[in-house]
Amino acid sequence: MTRSISILGATGSIGASTLDLIRRNGDDWNVVALTANCQAGELARLAREFRAQVAVVADESCLAELRDALAGSGIEATAGAEALVEAASRPADVVLAAIVGCAGLAPTMAAIEQGRVVALANKEALVSAGEVMTAAVRRCGTVLLPVDSEHNAIFQCLAGNDPSDVRSITLTASGGPFRDWSAERLAVATPAEAVKHPNWDMGAKISVDSATMFNKGLELIEAFHLFPVGLDALRIIVHPQSVVHSMVEYRDGSTLAQLGPSDMRVPIASALAWPRRMETPMPPLDLAAIGELTFRAPDEVRFPATRLARQAAEVGGAAPAVLNAANEIAVAAFLSGQIAFTRIAAEVENVLSSYAAPAPACLSDVFAVDREARIRARELTEALA
Repeated sequence: MTRSISILGATGSIGASTLDLIRRNGDDWNVVALTANCQAGELARLAREFRAQVAVVADESCLAELRDALAGSGIEATAGAEALVEAASRPADVVLAAIVGCAGLAPTMAAIEQGRVVALANKEALVSAGEVMTAAVRRCGTVLLPVDSEHNAIFQCLAGNDPSDVRSITLTASGGPFRDWSAERLAVATPAEAVKHPNWDMGAKISVDSATMFNKGLELIEAFHLFPVGLDALRIIVHPQSVVHSMVEYRDGSTLAQLGPSDMRVPIASALAWPRRMETPMPPLDLAAIGELTFRAPDEVRFPATRLARQAAEVGGAAPAVLNAANEIAVAAFLSGQIAFTRIAAEVENVLSSYAAPAPACLSDVFAVDREARIRARELTEALA
C-alpha cells in the first residue's frame, strides 16, 4: 500500500537518508512536501525526482531561484515561515520533522496538530517545548515516533512494555572526536576538528554538539519527555564504538539493548515502516569484526554539557529552552571563530544562571523565551569577543 510523506528538512543529512530509503522503495511512497532552508537548486532537483506536490524554502530570498528551477514541472514553490507551517499541515500519512534547531518548532507543531504520524528528528522541539508539544500529541491523538538513533533504540527496546516495569534507561554517547583530549588540548580545538565526528556523518552544528556532549544533554531532556520513567531513571554512558545505541533495564534485572551500524537510515527505516520493518542497504552487523564493545562513565569536568542539561531538566519550565537557545548561539560563535571550544558550555551556563522565565504555556511563550535567551547569549559572545 502506497503511503504519503512530507519531509521537513529534505536537504539535510536526515532528509537525504530518508530520501535514499524512499528512492529504494519508490512504489511504497508518495511525496507530498519537501522543505529546505535556502538550497533552492538542490530542493528543486529533489522535488522533481520525487514528484513532490510542493517545495518550500524557509528563506524568502531564495524563492525566485526555486521557482525558476521548478518552472514547467507543475510543482508548487513557496517560501517563508508560514509556508513551512502550511506544508507541514498538508495531509500526509507521515511527516518527518528534521529541521534543525528552533526553526523547526512551528512546522513540527503544525504536523502534530494534524493527528497523524510524526517521525521526530528535531530534538530541539521537545527540548524547548516539551510540555507544550507532548500535551498537543495527547490532545490530537498523534503518533510520535523518535528518529534519533538513541531514542529510536529505546522505543524499540520498550516494545510496548509497561514503563512502570523499567528500572533505568541508558543513552549511549560516542564521546565525539575529543573524548580522549586533555582540558588543555580542548581549549585550542578548532571548528574543523570539532566537525570531524569519528562515527557519524552529520551536519556542523550537531557534530559540534557531539564534541561538547550537548547533543547527549539535549537527548536526555528529549528522553525525559518521550519516555515516562522519571529523570532519575535516565543515564548516559560513553560507548566509543557507537554499536549499542541505547539500553533499557527492567526491574527483573533484564537489560535490552538495540545494536546497529552508525547509519541514520536504520532508525529512520524503523520509524517509516512502524509498526512493521523495511529493507535497508545495511550489511549484517559483524560483531566478530568489531571485536570489542567498551563503555565508560562520562567526564562532566571536561564536558559539563550533560550536567547542565540535567540541571535544566530538573528546573523545568523555561530552563531547557534557555539552554537550547544559548547553545545554538554559542555553537555558531565557535564555528565562526568568535569563541573558544571550551567557552561553549561556559556561555550556556552563564545564560542559564542569569535568565529565568515563567514556564511556557504555548508555543508563542517558547519563542519569547528563545528570543530573550539568544539576545543574552549574543551579548555575552560580543563581550567575550
